[in-house]
Amino acid sequence: MADGAVPPIDKPCGEGLMPDGLSALRNIGIDLCETDGHSFRGLRFIDGDISFQAAFPERSALGIRRTVLHARLVDAAAAAGVRMLWDTPIAGLADVPAARWIVGADGFHSRVRRWAGLAASLPAQRYGFRIHYSIPPWTNHMEVYWGVRRQIYVTPIRSGEVCVALVSRNPHLRLEEALAEFPRLSARLAGRSHASPERGAVTANYRLPRVWRGNVALVGDASGAVDAITGEGLCLAFQQALALADALVAGDLARYQAAHRRLARRPTRMSNLLLAMGRYRWLRAPAFRTLAAAPGIFRSMLRFHVCAAGAAR
Repeated sequence: MADGAVPPIDKPCGEGLMPDGLSALRNIGIDLCETDGHSFRGLRFIDGDISFQAAFPERSALGIRRTVLHARLVDAAAAAGVRMLWDTPIAGLADVPAARWIVGADGFHSRVRRWAGLAASLPAQRYGFRIHYSIPPWTNHMEVYWGVRRQIYVTPIRSGEVCVALVSRNPHLRLEEALAEFPRLSARLAGRSHASPERGAVTANYRLPRVWRGNVALVGDASGAVDAITGEGLCLAFQQALALADALVAGDLARYQAAHRRLARRPTRMSNLLLAMGRYRWLRAPAFRTLAAAPGIFRSMLRFHVCAAGAAR
């Protein structure tokens, strides 16, 4: 495993692992616990004066700093005997030592994808910016605040810290400017110090026609992605890793292609639905009023979302 960075590697994200993501990690051999972060029991949607929530049907989720998660992944890889080459940038496939298989797990702007001839035009992107605030979590739910073509996600990650992430289509909009649209959240965070600098990243929905060529396979955001609005990006990557391992053992990357397409189907549909809600207020308002009046519907949707994902393999 070669990477141009040095661990623990940080990456801007909402830092919430849904129950199905934790299950996928356990299948890989990594069992996170509450001391690694801060557990939360469900999701709460807030849109102006409309709010509704639901608990996860079985297990809790976990808010966890990305650097902590990366450290646990590195430890597990080392225990499995992986040779890790840090501070080792790769300039092309010719730089890779002779290997039966090459896996590109180098993210949204994957160079391995381009080198393998698997690149495709990327769709319209959204832009995320994240800050950690020094404030005790005020709820045992992850909160999603809905505004005009933007959302703010609040995830408890430590006993005295929350992760606040803005996602919108405006690359120039920053988190603290966007808070003006969410006065309740703005008042709660007022005067609280930052526990980290603001960091940004892009997110989008996109699928590739193929995720392998020859002896090269792509995994994670390099192989296609779902928008951060689903909270399923990491879970999908872990599930893809398991499917890729099965295909490598079988010596058949076409098998991975089929599994990859199947795994992406449900989160892609959910992402398209939620993005439509975010884009069209006339669609979101009546839908959210219905969900607030009939909370059982949201519970059923959440159960399907996390249980179907957990059973996808």
